[in-house]
Amino acid sequence: MNNLLLTIADVSKIATDDYVGFTFFVGCMAMMAASAFFFLSMNSFDRKWKTSILVSGLITFIAAVHYWYMRDYWASNMESPTFFRYVDWVLTVPLMCVEFYLILKVAGAKKSLMWKLIFLSVVMLVTGYFGEAVYTTGTGPAIWGLLSGLAYFAIAYMIWFGEAKKLAEQAGGAVLKAHKTLCWFVLVGWAIYPLGYMAGTEGWYSFVADWGLNMDVIYNIGDAVNKIGFGLVVYGAAVASQASSEA
Repeated sequence: MNNLLLTIADVSKIATDDYVGFTFFVGCMAMMAASAFFFLSMNSFDRKWKTSILVSGLITFIAAVHYWYMRDYWASNMESPTFFRYVDWVLTVPLMCVEFYLILKVAGAKKSLMWKLIFLSVVMLVTGYFGEAVYTTGTGPAIWGLLSGLAYFAIAYMIWFGEAKKLAEQAGGAVLKAHKTLCWFVLVGWAIYPLGYMAGTEGWYSFVADWGLNMDVIYNIGDAVNKIGFGLVVYGAAVASQASSEA
C-alpha cells in the first residue's frame, strides 16, 4: 500500500495544454479497456473466431503496456519515445496483418499470404525507424520514408486487389464485409502515420509541421483508431457470423 501511495505521489504533473501527454494517457486507458473487452468476450465464440478475438486482445494489450511506458517517458523527458513506439509497432502491426489471414482461413488462405504481409509490415517499420531515428539529416528521412511508403502500398495492393481480395470474395458474408472494412482501415487509418512521420522529420514535406501538427499526437490518435478499430471489426464479424449460423 505504501509503495502504491509513493507511486501516485511520484506521478509527474501534466500541463493543461500538454496534448501529447493527454493523448498518451487516454491511449493507454483505451487500449487497456479494449484488451479487457476482447479477452473477456473470447469464450462467446467458436474456435474459428476465438483466435481472431485473442489476437485483437493481444494487439491492444501490447500497445497498452508500451503506452504506459511511453506516457511516463514523455512526462519525465518531454521528448518523443521513438524507441518504445517502434518496439510496439514491430509487435502489433504484424499481428494486425495476421488478422487478415485468420479471417480468410475459411476461404482457404495459405500461410504464405500471412508471411508476405508480415514481411512487408516489418520492412515498412524498419525503414520508417531508420528515417525517424537513425538517418535523421539531409535526404535520409525522405529516402527511408519513401521505402517505408512503398512497403505500405504493397500491403494495400495485396489486400485490395490481390490474393486477399479474391479469398474474401470466395468467403462472402461476414468475412467479406470484415475484410472490406479492414482494407479501409489500412487505406485511410494507416495513412495517418505518414502525416506523423512528416510532422516529425525534416524534408521537402516540412510544411506539415508548420500546420501545427504534432508527430506524437498524430501517432497516438492513429494507434487508438487502428488497433482498437481492427479488433472491433473482427468482433463484429464474429458476432454476425455466429448469428447467421444460429439462424
